[in-house]
Amino acid sequence: MKSEAALKKRHHLIREIAETVILTLLMFLVIRFAIQNFTIDGTSMEQSLHNGELILVDKWTYLFHPPERGDVIVFRAPPDPTQDYIKRVIGLPGDTITIKGTTVIVDGVPLNETYVAAQNQGVPPGAHTITNLVVPPNDYFVLGDNRAVSSDSRIWGFLPRRNIIGRAALVYWPLGQNNDGFLPGENKVFAAIHQNNAQAGFSFIAANLNVLWLLLIPALLLAYLRRKSLKRWFLPSRFENAEERL
Repeated sequence: MKSEAALKKRHHLIREIAETVILTLLMFLVIRFAIQNFTIDGTSMEQSLHNGELILVDKWTYLFHPPERGDVIVFRAPPDPTQDYIKRVIGLPGDTITIKGTTVIVDGVPLNETYVAAQNQGVPPGAHTITNLVVPPNDYFVLGDNRAVSSDSRIWGFLPRRNIIGRAALVYWPLGQNNDGFLPGENKVFAAIHQNNAQAGFSFIAANLNVLWLLLIPALLLAYLRRKSLKRWFLPSRFENAEERL
């Protein structure tokens, strides 16, 4: 009987190892395809994001709705697809963009861009004159918050939808840089513009709840594994106890 009990314990151990491997692979897939780490390289998004900061990019949300005005996004750079850029979405497909000096006008509405600091206003070398420029289907018009130095749609044109990797959602390191945590929503800056996006009602809170769920999944899976492991090793079944007593 003892050999049979030992065999059962060995079977439980093998099953636990197999479950652990499967759940670990599941966690890897969730993290790999839904969330990505990104390091800020440069100052083109000052003062919203700082050089050297680590952020989480949400690749999940845009599976359900397209980018919105004000979103900070990471994408493969049209001038060099081997590089990743980070900018803010200003114009959606169908929008008409005009830039007069430092004032950006979308569909006739001048934007009060609270995320652009006065000292960061300016025109970078190579920027084109933007007057009544209509954003084509499946393209976006993007700008850096540090307008004086940013390489963006003023220089290299529209951003194709296929180049977008995801939405910059969370600054997680270093802490205490005045912007750690979820990036603030900027929908109010664009509130006066007509909403030509069918999913424009998708809220900033809902998008960040998606990220929270994705971050919780690995923790919940680990807790499940730990609970099952403890239950098997410290709370054996009555059948197993009866066998060991025989």
